[in-house]
Amino acid sequence: MRQLVGRATARKAERANANAERYRMPIRLLALDLDGTLLDSRGHVSERNRRAVAAARAHGVRVAVVTGRRFRDARPIALELGLDVPLVAHNGALTKHARTLETVSVSHLPLAAARATLRVARAHGADALVSDDAEGAGVLVYDHIDEADRPLAEYIRWSRRIHGEEAARAIIQVESLEAYLDHAPVHITFSGTQARAERLAAALDSELGGSVRLMATIYPQLDFGLVDVIHPDVSKGTGLKAVADEYNLAPDEVMAVGDNHNDREMLEYAGTRVIVRNAEPALHDLEGVHVTASNDEDGVADAIEKFILRAEAR
Repeated sequence: MRQLVGRATARKAERANANAERYRMPIRLLALDLDGTLLDSRGHVSERNRRAVAAARAHGVRVAVVTGRRFRDARPIALELGLDVPLVAHNGALTKHARTLETVSVSHLPLAAARATLRVARAHGADALVSDDAEGAGVLVYDHIDEADRPLAEYIRWSRRIHGEEAARAIIQVESLEAYLDHAPVHITFSGTQARAERLAAALDSELGGSVRLMATIYPQLDFGLVDVIHPDVSKGTGLKAVADEYNLAPDEVMAVGDNHNDREMLEYAGTRVIVRNAEPALHDLEGVHVTASNDEDGVADAIEKFILRAEAR
């Protein structure tokens, strides 16, 4: 008798889930993180992911890039994919149109907080990268690179390489960041090994508290970490909400795909939450989260096919 009741309960749950899927609001906005999600381990968009994004757009779904990258670093990918939705960059601190450079919204890091960030970083031997120029394509400003800090040096070289002929305008070295910062920047970044990034994040959190928002993005397989210091009231979630509001869309009409700690607020906002298999373990505990294939196995394409293309067909 108990087995019969158990089977009946299971069938009832299956019917409820089927009905929920049947009456789920169609997805009208797809938010994609870049590194570790849409991009494979080589930093490329696979052909299958590219076709899936194009197919979603052909079905009337708007596609937004929501990234911790600086706007200038993420812009080439948005242009390559032909996206016309504002690009949410700097972990939500800056939202701009990739083609026109029209600024939709910007929340500068307050000047006092920026100077305090530099002070704490200097005390811990960390070199800062300042993101500036919210009205233009963006500029990266620094005053010193310790060549012994391999990840930071490699980050600067990578930035110069991807910007090619624009590198001289995109990346600027100054005599002193303290002297340069007479205005509020977009955000400040630090990079280094995983252990170094985690120690710095803990120190900044302890000394600056709620005056800033800290976004630590860790890639254990690369022994690499980024620590972004941004306005205390912004995140990828606030950036995604601003884009959804611009198109009068409800959270249930939004699907987000991510992989790292800085994607949590974005995933929590979206009605359909998807993480790639290589996502940080903590994200697997999100309520209602779906796990797709890894970023090297076209996980974004799998998610688009399942939640958008097949749903539209039904």
